Amino acid sequence: MSKVAAIQMASGPNIKANMAEAEKLIAIAVQQDAKLIVLPENFAIMGMSEMDKVNAAEEQGDGPLQSFLSEQARKHKIWLVGGTIPIASKDVGRVYGACHLYNDNGEMVACYNKIHLFDVKIEASNESYHESETIIPGDEVVVVDTPFGKLGMAVCYDLRFPELFRTMADAGMEICVLPSAFTSMTGKAHWESLLRARAIENLSFVVAAAQGGYHVNGRETHGDSMIVDPWGVILNRLPHGTGVVVSEIDMTMLARTRKSFPVLAHRRIDCKI
Repeated sequence: MSKVAAIQMASGPNIKANMAEAEKLIAIAVQQDAKLIVLPENFAIMGMSEMDKVNAAEEQGDGPLQSFLSEQARKHKIWLVGGTIPIASKDVGRVYGACHLYNDNGEMVACYNKIHLFDVKIEASNESYHESETIIPGDEVVVVDTPFGKLGMAVCYDLRFPELFRTMADAGMEICVLPSAFTSMTGKAHWESLLRARAIENLSFVVAAAQGGYHVNGRETHGDSMIVDPWGVILNRLPHGTGVVVSEIDMTMLARTRKSFPVLAHRRIDCKI
């Protein structure tokens, strides 16, 4: 069995302060023997405006945020999912919401660009979000081999699109990492239900690292980072505040569950309409 960790933060506009907080929390997870650690979406910057992240964008493979993530992975000999960071694009004014995976040598072994963008108005809380104004959607599903199992990568709003997770399951996904920054309103209504559903539907572990708390820009995020097993059982969670969620994941349990309850093999999507 391996130990995995989800880190929960309440990031602000100060990138150096956010990196210092992430470094501290990574060290706490390492002290608890976590070998795969997941940071939340926008861990390095939750700016006063959406353009702040555009202004902080780095070229792929170069920049202080990527150097920080690589260094942390190498220093602690861990696999690190770098939440999301802004990566420059050819479209001026828009970036990729990039989720990088680093191995224990500090090498970037995968990059997933957030596919589904949060363009919604939440009437109950009078909140409005238009991610597509500053983010370019990705167009590639990512599942990668790791020492822990086949790792699928998704980000926040992706959680509402089960076809993405089923596509990853078809590619062999056994563990899904999900950096997120769910709003307080939508998180209370749907976060736990969606995480458990995605785990159950795809008989996979889900490691969900969330932003959680009040941010300098006035936003409130839901938090409740958690690790869910393939049967939908919540192995550990952090409802509120900054901190670390750690749990063992048992791949023999996953294999046993898939063998005795072979839902993925029972699909009949070839039936005519």
